Amino acid sequence: MGAVMVQGTGSDVGKSVLVAGLCRALANRGLVVRPFKPQNMSNNAAVTADGGEIGRAQALQAIAARVAPSVDMNPVLLKPQSDRTSQLVVAGRSRGTLAAGDYWRRKPDLLGEVLDAYRRLAAAADIVVVEGAGSPAEINLRRNDIANMGFARAAGVPVVLVGDIDRGGVIAALVGTKAVIDPEDAAMIHGFIVNKFRGDPALFEDGVTAIADRTGWRSIGVVPWLAEAVRLPAEDAVALGRESGGAGVTIAVPMLSRIANFDDFDALAHEPGVRLAMIPPGRPLPGDAALVVLPGSKATIADLAFFRAQGWDVDLAAHVRRGGRVLGICGGYQMLGRTIADPLGVEGPAETVAGLGLLPVDTVIAADKRTRAITGEIGAGIGFTGYEIHAGVTTTAAGTPPLLRFADGAADGASAQDGRIAGCYVHGLFDDPAARAHLLAPLGVVSDGFDRREAIDTALDAIAATLERALDIDALIALARTAA
Repeated sequence: MGAVMVQGTGSDVGKSVLVAGLCRALANRGLVVRPFKPQNMSNNAAVTADGGEIGRAQALQAIAARVAPSVDMNPVLLKPQSDRTSQLVVAGRSRGTLAAGDYWRRKPDLLGEVLDAYRRLAAAADIVVVEGAGSPAEINLRRNDIANMGFARAAGVPVVLVGDIDRGGVIAALVGTKAVIDPEDAAMIHGFIVNKFRGDPALFEDGVTAIADRTGWRSIGVVPWLAEAVRLPAEDAVALGRESGGAGVTIAVPMLSRIANFDDFDALAHEPGVRLAMIPPGRPLPGDAALVVLPGSKATIADLAFFRAQGWDVDLAAHVRRGGRVLGICGGYQMLGRTIADPLGVEGPAETVAGLGLLPVDTVIAADKRTRAITGEIGAGIGFTGYEIHAGVTTTAAGTPPLLRFADGAADGASAQDGRIAGCYVHGLFDDPAARAHLLAPLGVVSDGFDRREAIDTALDAIAATLERALDIDALIALARTAA
């Protein structure tokens, strides 16, 4: 049948959610659907069945399409490690760390691999729904582009442009995009979507007409504010910095500068007995927290320095003295140890630093990364499912109890001070209802059994139903048939 590409007038205009919703709507029509994003930049990654890494949004879109996530769905993933460097992941595997300028020069070489991945998906699908990155209006990035118009023109995929009315200026954003991009790029755009509309869309009919008149593009529809999207995992850390959940015990998560896989905590926001507090830089860790969770990080040593610069190490020490509990996940687990060494400079300068000293473990950052789905037990007879995605190798002092036991018998993590301090490498523990209940029980919280995976699936169906009403999906299918 073909493909259609969803690009945006800017970042965070709702492309990822719209693509997920379209994947579910098209799948509900009985079509074989595959999501695709040529290039993504995010530290919120997912692990495929074969141990590859892709952006979390593409894993969600695969769920929406009712297919297993594949590395072909996101062939190029950039994971920022500093303001000027990122780890480059291609076809699910790390290819080292690059400065921005180095990546700029390598992008043309990656286009062939991007197109190969797209063609493999297209060969197995009725329709591929492609997501752009950022905006095609960033014309300073157009040369060597593989994420937006560079891909669309190379693959012959027609484009629909999305604007966000909630942030204001949507007419200028859509019309302005047409004004600044190359005419041959503009010719790839065949329609537009106005997203995140609150109120009666009839009140914006004149606005839709103005956009159509000034661009020559047809309106595909006006999408209302999708309240169900809050149940979906966020791709970008800009979604953090909120307090949510019930009025019960406080669980605090410090927002590290390179926080990774932060959707680990989404399920906690739905627990009525929990107040989830994502603590931004400049704010102390709350004194009433029952549990402090140190999250994953893409640059553990740098984020440990950041943690200390906020004074959070002092707050954490006081929390422990008061009898509070601490859990470290992945990079947060490494920080809780005695030492962290990066002898090869994998995540930054080659150095060894002292950890927070709350767990008797030592970590060496290695060049090889472990990425895999994993199952096991977190307590006697209490199973969990999750995934690993880390470069560190951690050794524990003799006699240290592990936090987890994998299905193959291997141990993971460590526990100290009668279980009040613990850490492990596994992400997704709070998503698993049984594991979450086990972790919350020492806080006096009786979990309500919220199943985040089921909630995500329900939200996708609701979003798809809304898009069926708001968008001309038949027009999108017809447009997809024009793809090369």
